[in-house]
Amino acid sequence: MSPVLRFTDKNIIVTGGASGIGRATVIRLAAEGAQVLALDRDLDGLVQTQALAQATAAAGATVVYAQVSVTDEVAVKQAMADFVARTGHLDVLVNLAGVLSSEHTTKTSFEEFMRVVQINLGGTFLCCREALPYLLESKGNIVNAASTSAFFGHAYMAAYSASKGGIAALTQALSREYLNRGVRVNAVAPGGIATPMVAAQAQSFPEGADFQLYMHLSRPDRQLGKPEEVAAVIATLACADGSFINGEVVRIDGGTHG
Repeated sequence: MSPVLRFTDKNIIVTGGASGIGRATVIRLAAEGAQVLALDRDLDGLVQTQALAQATAAAGATVVYAQVSVTDEVAVKQAMADFVARTGHLDVLVNLAGVLSSEHTTKTSFEEFMRVVQINLGGTFLCCREALPYLLESKGNIVNAASTSAFFGHAYMAAYSASKGGIAALTQALSREYLNRGVRVNAVAPGGIATPMVAAQAQSFPEGADFQLYMHLSRPDRQLGKPEEVAAVIATLACADGSFINGEVVRIDGGTHG
């Protein structure tokens, strides 16, 4: 079966494109015809993402990358400007860059709390701010990455949950601000997804943690979602099929949280 080409002639930036949901999203968008710029700090991961995406990309689609931290204002601005200069316009921004940290709140340093917030929430804000002038021209849209941790109690994840709650609020604020100017802003809120970040976190639970408090983070059968399943929802929100969806935070957790 031929893939649906919903992004032919569309230019898209995906942050966090080196692995996990970001990589799956780059691959999905390229398969549907997009010109994609993947941003991440992990250069090796970006190279692998590009190779995987190009192997299944639709005719005419391309994937390029730039090693950029989403908290670096100068680098973010330059990467976006260079991409638009090459492609002519920007249609979609997908913000997936982020870090996960878990610790007893009383043992979480202020520096660690702010590091997580700066990358997750600050990086999302910065990329939205820099992309919006381009998106206003193209009448494009933004898809951010919140999390079920923004709405349900995820123990030992105070910094992460706060940052993701902020992203949900930012998404709704921007959707309202640009409602009459042609730019849609939505977010996804994944639950337990099988990504390298989640796998790494599973090996570093806080000492003395009550594991019963983690039980609601996955289904009773312990099955996690796939990055590709989240990428599919992102693609729908970002394309014309999602044209009447705005200001939504779509939960993707297999019903874990009821």
